Amino acid sequence: MAEKTVWLTVKRLILVVLTILVSITVVSSLLSNLNQPQVQSRLELYQANLVLQAAATTEEDYASTAFLGEKPFQNGQKQYEQAIETEQENLKRLQTQLAQVQAGSTTEPVSELGISVANLEQVEKLKAAIAKSEKLLDRQNLRLGLIHAQQGNIKVAQQLWQNIEDSATPEIATTAGILQQMWRSPSSVSESAETILDRNLEGWFRDRALGQFYQSQNRQQALEQLQAQQQERAETALIKLAIIGGIPALGGIIGIGLLIFLIVQWFLQKDKSLLAANGALPWDVPWNAETIWQVLIVGFFFVSQIFLPLFFLIVAQVLGFDTSTFTLREQVVFILISYLFMAALGLLVLYLSLKPFSPLPKLWFNLEWRSNWFLWGLGGYLVAIPLVVIVSILNQQIWQGQGGSNPILFLALQAQDTFALAIFFTTASIAAPVFEEIIFRGFLLPSLTRYLPVWGAILLSSLIFAIAHLSPSEILPLTILGIVLGTTYTRSRNLLSSMMLHSFWNSGTLLSLFILGS
Repeated sequence: MAEKTVWLTVKRLILVVLTILVSITVVSSLLSNLNQPQVQSRLELYQANLVLQAAATTEEDYASTAFLGEKPFQNGQKQYEQAIETEQENLKRLQTQLAQVQAGSTTEPVSELGISVANLEQVEKLKAAIAKSEKLLDRQNLRLGLIHAQQGNIKVAQQLWQNIEDSATPEIATTAGILQQMWRSPSSVSESAETILDRNLEGWFRDRALGQFYQSQNRQQALEQLQAQQQERAETALIKLAIIGGIPALGGIIGIGLLIFLIVQWFLQKDKSLLAANGALPWDVPWNAETIWQVLIVGFFFVSQIFLPLFFLIVAQVLGFDTSTFTLREQVVFILISYLFMAALGLLVLYLSLKPFSPLPKLWFNLEWRSNWFLWGLGGYLVAIPLVVIVSILNQQIWQGQGGSNPILFLALQAQDTFALAIFFTTASIAAPVFEEIIFRGFLLPSLTRYLPVWGAILLSSLIFAIAHLSPSEILPLTILGIVLGTTYTRSRNLLSSMMLHSFWNSGTLLSLFILGS
């Protein structure tokens, strides 16, 4: 008895220490992401590029107007101006951080810099980030000038290009100089300009600049060939816009209709409605809060945020490889391996924690294939679309493009080959829904019903689920998604339904990222 008491005391002490470590790590990650850019800001710019490309079509109809809007170039201008403003704020933040690090008092000065050896690496990283931000700003201003030129605002465009020519990197400065010449004195543009424009511009911006160049050189055949290619690219862009905009819009409309139906049914039928099905029935929970605490802290947060990062850091040092030098394919494979390790360890902790309570009561981790789980998953996905979209729009007004995003999303934008896309799909649409639903909906939500009503367990588990993604700007939308996932699970009492919903959601996000990145 005494040995058991000692063991319980030691176990609880370890849990307290791990909880403190995890709390520090999670809070630190959230704070560090506060001023980081969202992937949503970049997606909006990618979509603006796609709209500009599609606007080159010579066929005007209701469908193209619906996807492009009545003023695609003015809208594109606004998107770029907002992106530039956001990036300027990011640049100021980086410059302030650099000044603070360089001004810090030290005991180990490094030549004339006056900074410690410990801070030297941070200074170099900040300088690299500043250079990257400045280059991005120059590219954005270069493109904004072309949008202004398209609308006839030549003076504004010339001023933007002049500013770039004075401050940009050589290749961007050269491109800006050529653009200035083409809209000021076309006859003075050299033949080599075509190669430079083709190399340093992309998409609609490249086509617009080359079109102006061919006009200035009276190259009618090249201009006609470019216009034919533009028409083909515009048609392809319209198809892409239809996929990333039309399909979610259709799903959102169906989701709104379904949501109205569910609310009306609940109002008229109360306990017999779909929303009320199993809604107030808690699970039979044989374990206490300590087990919940143990699984959540050790099985999820400690494993994912502390143990695995340290483990892979040690492995990298022993084997002599640097993950920062990985190619895109190597990065996506590493992400999949890391996630599978995390899932395996997390599920092992869950199994060992619940083993003393075996056999588990009825409906725990229920995976009933012969039921209507697919309909619950599809219906939940359709309902989630309008709810999350509306909340995300409001959320964007709060965060103004800051607040960070999952770094995997940025990588997905670059995944333009079948292998990388397949690995991303395996990670995001299979591994993540299975593991996260087992932990957050299969275990956490039902366990909380021992202390909270079902609706309270849904809310708290959804908030923890959102925080676990470590991006402040995503907490509100992910909480709403978690509520839909939790509601779907508690009503269907089948984990397959929330897994399907989660997989649909991640797959839709991945498809949009792939299309926009292309």
